[in-house]
Amino acid sequence: MKNVSGQQHAPVAEGAPGDSALSAASEEQPGTRQRVARSILNHGPSTAAELADRLGLTQAAVRRHLDALAADGLVEPREKRVYGSRGRGRPAKVFALTDAGRGAFDQAYDELAVEALRWIELAAGGGEKGAAAVMAFARARAEEQAELYRPFLDRAAPEDRARALAEALTHHGYAAATRGVPAPAGEQLCQHHCPVAHAAARFPQLCEAETEVFSRLLGSHVQRLATIAHGDGVCTTFVPKPEHQHHHHQTETTAPPRNAGRNPA
Repeated sequence: MKNVSGQQHAPVAEGAPGDSALSAASEEQPGTRQRVARSILNHGPSTAAELADRLGLTQAAVRRHLDALAADGLVEPREKRVYGSRGRGRPAKVFALTDAGRGAFDQAYDELAVEALRWIELAAGGGEKGAAAVMAFARARAEEQAELYRPFLDRAAPEDRARALAEALTHHGYAAATRGVPAPAGEQLCQHHCPVAHAAARFPQLCEAETEVFSRLLGSHVQRLATIAHGDGVCTTFVPKPEHQHHHHQTETTAPPRNAGRNPA
């Protein structure tokens, strides 16, 4: 294939049989854009020329896909590192995946998590023993996460702790926020994204352990109302205001995620 620099290449397209270049029409397909992103994931930061050679595309087509990926916040340009003496002229620009770009490939890791949790369950003997083993893992993981969230809450006033927890969750990929409820007794903590939703759908212990950690971090009894893992649009947790915590603790019980009510969001 001849690229825009005028040099001749005979690249092999990743994931496709043969060594022929893609047609002009196929170069513009959305699936090709995903191939560009996956090539960066597999090979690290890459120049447009490297991607073109690797995928059997023209550099012009690669740049169009890179522009679209950058506009979506999935890749970002960087200056290429040069080891040793640097030649004349400007250094080549490479494109790297952003955190959001890596997140687009999280599904494979989620499937690996399900397999690992299933192994833990079976290795413990299945049944109640297996469920207890998974719960022990979920609690240990949740405690590690709690240590990451705690600095956000330590500097917050009691009435701002739910908002501080939402900030901590957002910082770690859960896109969280708080919102008031019609009754003045509290507010809702809403997580609009869950990186482990697929695993949590199979193993609700992940949601249960997270809810326990929320209670300890906030110093109040919280109630899980809905979860993404079980088909709701948002993971929603009710957090009582400090002045209502004692009464709420006596009259409410935490609803396990599998029985949570549906959230129309």
